[in-house]
Amino acid sequence: MEYELQDIRSFVKIAELGSFHEAADALHLSQPALSRRMKKLEEGLGTALLDRTTRKVSLTSVGRDFLPKARRLLDDFDDSILNIRELAERQIGRVTLACIPTAAFYFLPSVIRLYNERYPKIRIRLLDLSANEGLEAVLRGEADFGINMMSGQHPDIEFVPLVNEPFVLACRRDHELAGRSAVTWSELSDYRLIGVGRLSGNRMLLDHALSGLSWRPQWFYEVQHLSTSLGLVEAGLGVSAMPSLAMPAVDHPTLVSVPLIEPVVNRSLGLVYRRGASLSPAAEKFVSILLEQWPQ
Repeated sequence: MEYELQDIRSFVKIAELGSFHEAADALHLSQPALSRRMKKLEEGLGTALLDRTTRKVSLTSVGRDFLPKARRLLDDFDDSILNIRELAERQIGRVTLACIPTAAFYFLPSVIRLYNERYPKIRIRLLDLSANEGLEAVLRGEADFGINMMSGQHPDIEFVPLVNEPFVLACRRDHELAGRSAVTWSELSDYRLIGVGRLSGNRMLLDHALSGLSWRPQWFYEVQHLSTSLGLVEAGLGVSAMPSLAMPAVDHPTLVSVPLIEPVVNRSLGLVYRRGASLSPAAEKFVSILLEQWPQ
């Protein structure tokens, strides 16, 4: 059976918005017309994609599995149309990168700026995701590649190390520890510590690295993102342990980093790919510039 792209596009929009009404408005359709599209698609597939038993539409298990495939199909179609329209121009396409926020916030914008200068017609889609979510995006093919932490081995993931960065103490310039050449972990017992949640890849790495100490960090404030930690530090609410790449430039007016020792805790960052997958020319160009600009 032939499946119409409009039907698949309708399914994706309903899944994203969780509502037939909102999806119909976004697609400029009536709700009956949208319902007919979904009925035709589900009948063609021979299974239900949406669960309509609750007030908010949800995906069935088949629908959850089909959603990333449907998105890729639509993305590939849109890219093909773009390529046909701009066939005379060689530097076209799109790059999708799944990057942990700590690597994206301060460093990646400069890479994107340089990439846009060299290849102004190549679009960029940046997925700033947690470590686990970023790996899943690469595995599902939603991202061409990722920048992620090395956290165990996955048989379908290839990890290419880029940098082994230390965790540092983030504090205000007017903090009493700011002028120190280094601070030991045990010295932090007298200060209010700002940390990320237990399920964060950075938190799990720290918990494992510090498990042998007689003193363990007591996180007074717990947040979900390291960028939020920096905001609390800047407000003078405490100090935090940060990967060095997550810190702003050395000339930041408020924040400063101090080496953390005894022990020194490092985080390995690198490129992650689906094993056996080949990159598009646009993605290869992006990786090339990223490697040129990556801090040594």
